[in-house]
Amino acid sequence: MIIKAVKFRRDGFYTQPFIFGGEDGMEKYDRNIRYRGSLQNYLIDTGSEVILVDTGIPAGTPEENPDENSLAFTGVDICSYMEALAALGYRPEQVTKILLTHRHADHSGELRSFPNAKVYVSKDEMDAAELQGLTNLVPVSFTDGPYYNFPESQQVADGVYFIKATGHTRGNSIVVVEHDGLFYMLHGDITYADEALYENKLSVVFDDLPAARVTLDRVREFVRNHPTVYCSTHTPEGYENLEAKRVIDLDNPVPPVFADVNFERKEASGKYVCSVCGYVYDPAENDGVAFEDLPDTWRCPRCKQPKEKFNKA
Repeated sequence: MIIKAVKFRRDGFYTQPFIFGGEDGMEKYDRNIRYRGSLQNYLIDTGSEVILVDTGIPAGTPEENPDENSLAFTGVDICSYMEALAALGYRPEQVTKILLTHRHADHSGELRSFPNAKVYVSKDEMDAAELQGLTNLVPVSFTDGPYYNFPESQQVADGVYFIKATGHTRGNSIVVVEHDGLFYMLHGDITYADEALYENKLSVVFDDLPAARVTLDRVREFVRNHPTVYCSTHTPEGYENLEAKRVIDLDNPVPPVFADVNFERKEASGKYVCSVCGYVYDPAENDGVAFEDLPDTWRCPRCKQPKEKFNKA
């Protein structure tokens, strides 16, 4: 069993209000505290099949151009997701299964590049706009019963478990891989940075806040009782934990490393990018209406986040 990180963006950041403010409110936290951000998904090579956990952002998604007021920044491109996969030595036709943690485009962006793989996704995500037109979806009802303290799960390969973990989205899931006495928890956005796991804080991005609280409580209970390597999507801590086989100890947090941010001004394109789901607002596709002229009540068509979650492209 081999687990690898598919790395495609680096040098991003997530502010303290963004990753801590889900329950307490963003106003209680400091926008000037920025935790390191990145984008990576994960690959599981069982020896007999290649399984992906999420598939990055769509090729061609523009980089964001954050400023001092930006709540989040997904980072600058290392390469495309498909190029990152190739750099690890894998071809699309080798992939047998894809386990989708949730619908957002920074996780589902390249699903169409794997037409021969079975895409496992919670049945509660099947109506998502990001998934329409795909013919290789396998709706999961989590019929294999509890996985330790998680009530609903589905085993998808020997030692690989797909687990219902709603809250961030209605059909949010996590993946746990058991290997050599460790439990590798590959998740989408249970937290955006490990500091939120240690501090027991929810982010401001959720479809169902009470469900997100239950899920985070279950995750924290699990890592207290099992030697768990916690592999996140949006922070370098995810692949750092993986590469070091670092087991989470909630009582002894890893000291935070804050983002080193240089707000370099770039030429604006007029487009804006949602820092949550990757949706691109292009005035040319919206009757020429500039993003700045949209009403304050306007929301992202995909993830329903407000305008303040968007950055210039």
